[in-house]
Amino acid sequence: MAVISIKHLFDAGAHLGHRTQKWHPKMKEYIYGSKSGIYIIDLRKTLEKLKDAYEYVLNLSANGGKVLFVGTKYQARDVVHEQAERSSNFYVNYRWLGGMLTNFATIKQSISKLKKLEDVAGPERDYVGVLKKEGVRLERERRKLEQVLGGITELRKKPAAVFIVDIKKEFIAVNEAKKLGIPIIAIVDTNCDPRGIDFLVPGNDDSIHCIELFTSVIASASIEGRKMYESKMAEMKKEKDKAKAEAEKKKQDKAKAKKAENKDEAAKPAEKKAESKDEAAKPAEKKVEKAKKAEAVAEKVEEVKEQVEEEVAEEAAPAANAEEKTEEQKED
Repeated sequence: MAVISIKHLFDAGAHLGHRTQKWHPKMKEYIYGSKSGIYIIDLRKTLEKLKDAYEYVLNLSANGGKVLFVGTKYQARDVVHEQAERSSNFYVNYRWLGGMLTNFATIKQSISKLKKLEDVAGPERDYVGVLKKEGVRLERERRKLEQVLGGITELRKKPAAVFIVDIKKEFIAVNEAKKLGIPIIAIVDTNCDPRGIDFLVPGNDDSIHCIELFTSVIASASIEGRKMYESKMAEMKKEKDKAKAEAEKKKQDKAKAKKAENKDEAAKPAEKKAESKDEAAKPAEKKVEKAKKAEAVAEKVEEVKEQVEEEVAEEAAPAANAEEKTEEQKED
């Protein structure tokens, strides 16, 4: 929270309540005393409650929630509009229409009508192509709708919380928020009933300086929380992109592996063809080998035959010599 002290609250007039004749007994615990017929609010409790409201809005905005600022009294109109715009939140600062939250479907129709009128009016609000008298009437209607609905044109669902200035004046908004279970943050003066307010900030709801101080604190909490939310979303997006890149890389690796498998599959028929060629060539090789073996066997047989013949010749030679000798003896 921005550095807010009791002195800041005192200077803004946050301690000044209503007259002692106009007070609500339920606000007794937040009253310090009275002076000159006016109740004095205990600023220590105000500061404590303001810190609680700040922490709540900070956490709410850090989770992506948005706050609806409501303040239709004259002192609060400009402040509510300025701070809601600064913190990128919704606001109602002219008049609260009955059913603005509980009957939002009907309010949506009026918002659609406002958007159509803005389209017809154009950026310069010159109503090109429309008769002057008709343009004046449409501009009057557009301004009327913009005063009431200008701050909630982007509202698509119920807000995460409602910040209200003067719950006594905005009792319809309080009742609608209670009915829908929307948490209420409010500046509560000594004449107001604090029951049903989730995060009350006891203080002066009539002083423009006090309204500006409280509203700016809530707006600052929303801005701080929004920054946290955006950084969180950026981190989540970064992680998501990283996971997506990893998944894409895995997909590419898988595709490459599949492509390599397909190449291997395509290469297999060629290998099979080569194998079949080799298989076809094998019988011829076998025939050649058989022929070579047969030749070798034949050569060996011839060699053996020659050896046998030589041995037989050698054995037969002595007998032949003996016969020749006997024949020679006979002749003699």
